[in-house]
Amino acid sequence: MTALLDAHLAAERDGFSLDVRLRIAAGEVVALLGPNGAGKTTALRVLAGLHPLTAGHLTLDGADLDRPDRRMWTPPERRPVGVVFQDYLLFPHLSALDNVAFGPRRRGADKRAARARAQEWLDRVGLGDQARRRPRQLSGGQAQRVALARALAVDPALLLLDEPLAALDARTRLDTRAELQRHLGAHPGATLLVTHDPLDALVLADRLVIVEHGRVVQEGDAATVTARPRTDYVARLVGLNLHRGRADGHTVTVGELALTTADTVHGDVFVAYPPAAVALHPSRPEGSPRNVWAATVTGVQRHGDNLRVQLAGPVEVAADVTPAAAAHLGLIPGRPVWAAVKAAETRAYPA
Repeated sequence: MTALLDAHLAAERDGFSLDVRLRIAAGEVVALLGPNGAGKTTALRVLAGLHPLTAGHLTLDGADLDRPDRRMWTPPERRPVGVVFQDYLLFPHLSALDNVAFGPRRRGADKRAARARAQEWLDRVGLGDQARRRPRQLSGGQAQRVALARALAVDPALLLLDEPLAALDARTRLDTRAELQRHLGAHPGATLLVTHDPLDALVLADRLVIVEHGRVVQEGDAATVTARPRTDYVARLVGLNLHRGRADGHTVTVGELALTTADTVHGDVFVAYPPAAVALHPSRPEGSPRNVWAATVTGVQRHGDNLRVQLAGPVEVAADVTPAAAAHLGLIPGRPVWAAVKAAETRAYPA
C-alpha cells in the first residue's frame, strides 16, 4: 500500500527527543498510542507544523513539508492538514458556520463559497440546524462535531485528531465515537488519531503505533498488538500479564520461576496470559496446574464485576477473582496466597 504520509519525525523539545517513523496510506486511520510523556503530542505538533524537525523528513502526498537537510519547512497555514484539538479550540466569537468556514476562507475561498462549504459540512455531521449557534451554546458532542467539520472542510490530505473524545462524558463519548467512525471511514486522506484510550484506538483505527520515550516500541493491526504485546505498557493496555524470559521447548525461565507453556519456543521470548487465567488458592494446589508459585497480595481494586488483585512474588502479576472468592480467601494487602496458571492459558512468542 502506497503511503500518502511518509515521515521520519526526529525532533527535540524541552530536553525530550522524538524519533518516530510513520507511514499512513490514503484512507487509512492510524492510532498513535502511548503513556503520558511518550511523545504523542510532540509528533502531532511536528506534523501540524507547530514544531520543526531537527532531522528526518515529512513528506505528504509527494511534497516535502519539512526537510531540515534541505532547509525546507512549510508553515502550518500552507499545509494540507486538518487538526481537531483535544479542547476543540473553536473561536468563541464566531458561529458554528463561520468556525467551519474559517479554513476555506484562509485557503482563498470567498465568503459566500466558504459559508456554502461550511453549511455542507455541518449538514454532513448532523448540525445543519445549529449553524448560527456560538460554541458556548453547543453541547460537548456538538462542539466536537463542529471541530471535525472545520478540519475536514479544507479537504486535508492529512487529518490529525488529538484525543478527540477525551472531553466528553461516557454516554456522549459512545455516540460520538460511532459518528466519528463513520466520518473517518469516508475520509479519502490519511488520518492520525492521537489517544491514550485503547477502546478509541481499537474501534477507530486500522493500525496501531505504540510509542514510549519518543520511540516506536510496537506497531501492527489490533489483533496482532493485543495478542502479542511487547512491553509492559502495551500488556497493561490490552489487559494481559507479560513476562520476558529464556525458553527451551515448553519451559520458559523467568528469573527464578520456570513456567510451562503450551507453545514450543526457544531463546528470548515473551509469555502472556490474562488476569482471569490466574487462580488463587490459600495453600499450594494439587493436581493439574503446571505453573504454581507463592505470592503476596499487594493491592485489590474493583474491575468491572470482579476484583483485580495485584500480586508480588517471583513475578508480578494481576489476577481477576469474584468478590465471593476474594471474601473467602480474605484477600487484603499482605495476605500470602498461591497462584496457579494452566499451561494452556499462556501464549509464548519470540521477543
